[in-house]
Amino acid sequence: MSPCKSRPWSNKETGIAVINNKHNILWADDEIDLLKPHLLFLRNKGYNVVTANNGRDALDIAAQDPTIDLAILDENMPGLTGLETLSQLKQERPELPVVMITKSEEENIMDQAVGNKIADYLIKPVNPNQILLAIKKILHSDQLVSQQATTDYRQEFNNISTLINTAQSIDDWRELYSKLVYWEMELATADTNMDQMLQMQRDEANHEFAKFVKRNYEDWVSAQGIQEGAPLMSPQVMPKRIFPMLDKGEKVFFIVIDNFRLDQWRTIKPLLADAFSFEEELYTAILPTATQYARNAIFSGLMPIQIAKMFPDLWVDEDSEEGKNLNESPLIATLFERYRRQCKFSYSKLNDSPACEKLLRDFARLEDYDLNVIVVNFIDMMSHARTESKMIRELASTNAAYRSITESWFRHSPILDLLRRISERGHKIVLTTDHGTIRVQTPIKVIGDKNTNTNLRYKVGKNLNYPQRQVYDIKRPEAFGLPAPNLSSTYIFATGEDFFAYPNNYNYYVQYYTGTFQHGGISMEEMLVPIVTLTPKQ
Repeated sequence: MSPCKSRPWSNKETGIAVINNKHNILWADDEIDLLKPHLLFLRNKGYNVVTANNGRDALDIAAQDPTIDLAILDENMPGLTGLETLSQLKQERPELPVVMITKSEEENIMDQAVGNKIADYLIKPVNPNQILLAIKKILHSDQLVSQQATTDYRQEFNNISTLINTAQSIDDWRELYSKLVYWEMELATADTNMDQMLQMQRDEANHEFAKFVKRNYEDWVSAQGIQEGAPLMSPQVMPKRIFPMLDKGEKVFFIVIDNFRLDQWRTIKPLLADAFSFEEELYTAILPTATQYARNAIFSGLMPIQIAKMFPDLWVDEDSEEGKNLNESPLIATLFERYRRQCKFSYSKLNDSPACEKLLRDFARLEDYDLNVIVVNFIDMMSHARTESKMIRELASTNAAYRSITESWFRHSPILDLLRRISERGHKIVLTTDHGTIRVQTPIKVIGDKNTNTNLRYKVGKNLNYPQRQVYDIKRPEAFGLPAPNLSSTYIFATGEDFFAYPNNYNYYVQYYTGTFQHGGISMEEMLVPIVTLTPKQ
């Protein structure tokens, strides 16, 4: 918005010198003299109103005075109509918001106005308060939203603190995490000073969540699988969410976006709202919250130790150089075989746009299958690129920026076209992820041998040296459904925003990884992840 300058404007119609004080409004109407009560009302509200009685004068004023913040145009003016004036204004001052006022209720006029990116559209007769409301929505929306967000969050602050201190069940933590994500996204779009308060609450919540996981994780999992009474976890996603849909004879698209958090889902959700209705929930990813473990658990319906014992040719050990997610399609086949289910399924992995475009071209083939499993790796690749690329790190320097890049990718990606095609064909989608990710800040020194894995949020190895009070350690991996590479193997998990750093070249290591997005450990962001059923509206 152009800064207002303290200089007079000689009004052509009234000859009154108007001082540009706050916001400057241009109002063009061939019956401007009849609107003096409206003009006086707005001036009493502190607005500087400049008037014109035809479109040509309005264009001249807008061209000569860069401090005009808003234009109000009557549609039915002699000479240049309001629509013609609007069209030229958008070419000469594309940033200038315009309110159209008309006596006509013809739909084609509304369509043309909307097509020219009108800011608001009012039908005569209009009263001064209607005009004031339109002005406030356009010129003061950000300020009013910020003020209201600040007020609302202050009122909610105590409720969130109470939830943090009283959360006893996984449902309590899901509710709390959902609230924190809501407020993070609300405050990120508002100019407030509440960010630090919210971050403090997130840190406190993650600290308490880690203690909750430590108390309960062993009761949830075992070498035999997920225990009775445990929350919905990775190995149960397909049996409990996909199988019932297949039993109804529905064709299902199961889309797994690697490294996908709740806030990222809420960022892209509006782009799908016209095509789908949503059933949303959060499930709990197993530990480690990493692809090798969590995603293989989803596709096999098994805990990692069960995969390693039952299908050793499909399990890849930590110290292997082989890719950790190369056997996903065979694992899906083993799941259907164990459940004695006849299901014709396809499996596709999308690492780039050309792969997705090819899938779109072959869409007719996908409809031959009962289940189409599609893995989308973009966000995971972006997360790694952000760590390795200074430019990407700058572009995604905060959680809000990270969401923005996600939204931009999704908006322009053929993935959106694919989902819309599925909607047009009337098929349901189950959209989820294997784990989330967290922006790490605090290094913890750990010492391990050369066979210790490289992940920054969890380590598995023998003779690990670490500060026990700062991590969650599992010294009996098999009891927790995890394979043990050695008899003395221990798993350790970082919590909150911590990450593991080796003493060798410690300062460089810390500087390089601080502020990067990582996964594998214990946090709400990594473990409480979205699973959404998308039902076509048509």
